[in-house]
Amino acid sequence: MQTASTNICERMDRSQELSEFKRGTVIGCHLCNKSIRKISLLLNIPQSIISGIITKWKQLGTTATQPRSEWGVSAC
Repeated sequence: MQTASTNICERMDRSQELSEFKRGTVIGCHLCNKSIRKISLLLNIPQSIISGIITKWKQLGTTATQPRSEWGVSAC
C-alpha cells in the first residue's frame, strides 16, 4: 500500500511529458468508462493531466504532443 508521502514523491515535474503509452492508457481507460478520478488513482497521474489528455483527444483525435509556440524566444 502506498502512503501519501510516496504519492507526492512520485508525482511528475512540470517539465516532464507523459509517454505515448501512458497517454494511450488514459484514453483506453476513458473508453472503458472509467472516471477521471479512477484513472488518476490507477495511473498516479493528476486529474488535471487526465482531463487535458481526454479533451485533446476528443478535439484533435490524437494524443501526440504538438509543437510548442516559439513566441517570446529571441533569435540572437
